[in-house]
Amino acid sequence: MIYQRAVGFFSSSALIEISYGITELLKNGGKIQLIASPRLQKEDIDAIEKGYEERSAIIERAIIQSFSEPKNYFEEQRLNLLATLVAQGRLDIKIAFIEDKSGIGMYHEKVGLIHDADGNVVAFTGSMNETSTAFSHNYETIDVFCSWTEDSERVSTKQSAFNALWNDYEPRMKTIEFPRLAREKLQSYKNDQLDLNIDIQERRTEYVIATSPSGPQVPEGVDLHSYQLEAIDQWAKQDFRGIFDMATGTGKTFTGLGAICRLFKACKNELAVIIVCPYQHLVEQWVEDIVKFNMKPIIGYSASTQKDWKKRLKETTIAFNLGVKKHFCFITTNATFSSEYVRQQINMMDGNVVLVVDEAHNFGAANLSKTMNPKIPYRLALSATLERHGDEDGTEKLFQYFGEKCIEYTLEMAIKEEKLTPYYYHPVVVYLCDEELEEYKKLSRELIKHCSKSASGKLVIDEYGKMILIKRARIVAAARYKISKLEEFIEPYKEDKHILVYCGAATIRDLGYEEGVADEAEIRQIDAVSDLLGNKMNIRISQFTSAESAQVREQLKEEFSEGKHIQALVAIRCLDEGVNIPSIKLAFILASSTNPKEYVQRRGRVLRKSIGKTHAVIYDFITLPRPLDQVKNLPTDETRIDISLVKKEITRMKDFASIAENPSEADKLINMIEESYDLLTIGGDEYV
Repeated sequence: MIYQRAVGFFSSSALIEISYGITELLKNGGKIQLIASPRLQKEDIDAIEKGYEERSAIIERAIIQSFSEPKNYFEEQRLNLLATLVAQGRLDIKIAFIEDKSGIGMYHEKVGLIHDADGNVVAFTGSMNETSTAFSHNYETIDVFCSWTEDSERVSTKQSAFNALWNDYEPRMKTIEFPRLAREKLQSYKNDQLDLNIDIQERRTEYVIATSPSGPQVPEGVDLHSYQLEAIDQWAKQDFRGIFDMATGTGKTFTGLGAICRLFKACKNELAVIIVCPYQHLVEQWVEDIVKFNMKPIIGYSASTQKDWKKRLKETTIAFNLGVKKHFCFITTNATFSSEYVRQQINMMDGNVVLVVDEAHNFGAANLSKTMNPKIPYRLALSATLERHGDEDGTEKLFQYFGEKCIEYTLEMAIKEEKLTPYYYHPVVVYLCDEELEEYKKLSRELIKHCSKSASGKLVIDEYGKMILIKRARIVAAARYKISKLEEFIEPYKEDKHILVYCGAATIRDLGYEEGVADEAEIRQIDAVSDLLGNKMNIRISQFTSAESAQVREQLKEEFSEGKHIQALVAIRCLDEGVNIPSIKLAFILASSTNPKEYVQRRGRVLRKSIGKTHAVIYDFITLPRPLDQVKNLPTDETRIDISLVKKEITRMKDFASIAENPSEADKLINMIEESYDLLTIGGDEYV
């Protein structure tokens, strides 16, 4: 018996997936031949092509970095099985890549051949990788050919192609032996306690969807907390409409899925589920949990691996309306949900339909609020920060559509009940340089011309004024003195790990405003920070931005959590919503947002619980217009300009300090600022 497989990228998770069923292979003396491609980054390829580093060394390093430590007993045993096969000479791994005059590239062919003892061969080819997502979550297709049928010639062709690749005589392709250090790494998982009943044991202990009743079910072994059950009870009392206002890290996803299970029963097992998330990476995170709750979702967005999701959604909608299909789940992004095609399909749905929106505060925006279909009878909004900052109308639209809050589970409650870690809060004062202050004052004076008051006395800012606000906020976010302050305060931690440095989406040198500016032009602060930490201070860092693919970000998260190759993540924007990296222990927040939604999200990212994590430490960079000893003799008009920024920074400090372990540190600074600006008597709520 022999199993020959050519896959995409190499990783230890891929090895774990192919281990399923190989206990029988071990018993029957079978062999495996595996071909995979190294996961090379752009800088690796550039280094190879420019001769900066040996190709073999770079590939070996990439393979080593593709290993992640087993998460449980079953993964340990599966890697042990594979290591045993390697030691016995029954598993052989080779690495393949494209190499020609145009440079080096990755090998992505996916083909497999299974030979039995009688010489029969089954060949298959298709899009599926050897990954858990491909096997369990994605909608994949493969073509299968058998040597004993009319497809024997096709099987022969596939066999020849595999042999050519395996023996390194395929044109333009280079196939090399598995690197020595990578082999040693795999062998490190070998132990004497070989469990040949691992497949049977795991099937007994895990929640197997195939044998479960059809439709949403809370998995065995998952016990929702009392506050989660109370939220679901209240949602049911409100006719299955409402809002789960829950702090980041307190289980919004599981509470939402538990609510779907409750509604499914109430609807006598007839329910269409629509789940909407703001970003693609959040969709993929949700999919993992949706599958655990016994649903096989249609995954719909522009880059979805389910290439025919539109057709499936349309056909499933028709089947549901006809009563042929009793249940289905569709998950998508905000952008795809608002597309004409998806809106048409949802508008055609009849009967029991539930809409679950994650990070629902986004749906208060004018464009997304129009997509909230009044035909959908059951509705659930999930958010840690439902109230929209500076947009009372948008917030009201959310309450009108989704209904009242079913739970309000705050950060303070979560920390007290040990659902999140406690934290220490250290405000770091940074001042605007002379150039930045002059530009800030100029913009503030211009902004006044674009402000007015409504009949109710509410401050109104026109569209041009809003552009000025953005421009002014970027000056604060990118204050150049933040770099030197960061160097000063991170120095004691340069040998530590699990550090997050959160940057602003702004530039340090350019104070100009460009409407619709792209991410590439917005990460200059992040580049300055990366240069400081990585080159000057020799801290092992990696950027974590929207420029990295979802696949790369997942790899970065694993390496950061392990703490071996990456000490610090230098991030921008994409950590605001949904990205889960519980191992963060120390955060330097340079992006001094005045929007509660943003800074609550960022704080929540840092407070998630992790093994060995007893508390978190947050350094918050507080930007003031000028040193406090210069404030006393300021002209009145300049004091008025300062106060807007000062009061917003104080508001954030009070919020952070109120539930920190060391509130007195921030309170002392707040008192100094309030006394310098005489804020206790001067007021200034109307200042912008």
